[in-house]
Amino acid sequence: MNRRNALQSIASWALAAGGAGLLAACSESKPQFKSIDLTGADYAKDFQLADHNGQPRSLKDFRGKLVVLFFGYTQCPDVCPTTMAELAEAKKLMGPDGNKVQGIFVTVDPERDTADVLKGYMANFDPTFLALRGTPDQVAVLAKDFKVYFKKVDGKTPTSYTMDHSAASFVYDTQGRLRLYTRYGSGAQSLASDLQLLLKHSEA
Repeated sequence: MNRRNALQSIASWALAAGGAGLLAACSESKPQFKSIDLTGADYAKDFQLADHNGQPRSLKDFRGKLVVLFFGYTQCPDVCPTTMAELAEAKKLMGPDGNKVQGIFVTVDPERDTADVLKGYMANFDPTFLALRGTPDQVAVLAKDFKVYFKKVDGKTPTSYTMDHSAASFVYDTQGRLRLYTRYGSGAQSLASDLQLLLKHSEA
């Protein structure tokens, strides 16, 4: 009986150890991002808009790169320039891997944000960043698909209005899959860390 009990104990221990090892392996396989993990989300799967050079763009154009997409407008006083500057800084912090990051800025103010204005705005942050624009209807449809809020707020004159809008970025892996939702103000270091981690797991 003692031998049987001993064997049963060893078997139970081995099973428990195996289970613990399996759990550990599972937990290790899922990256721990600082951003909100949207892996498997069934929205914001693509976009179809022209960039500031007039070239039609969609996610498939950027296969092999991480895409960080943000909705904003060029006359935004704080959130938009801060977000784009942080993305540019995060790209620098990544060293050579920064070349695998594509910044995308979608304007919610196509009335004032012409292609030339957007081109100049992107140049302030990183020469590789692209701005996308469409008709007001196209932008509205895309924003709805991304669950992004924006609203025109009238100013003292017809052209001095502002735009209320969501302040977060969407991050896609190198296969074009939506993976992360990064809140405004997370910081360049935090974003760089998540992007580096995502690069390691993009092929999974």
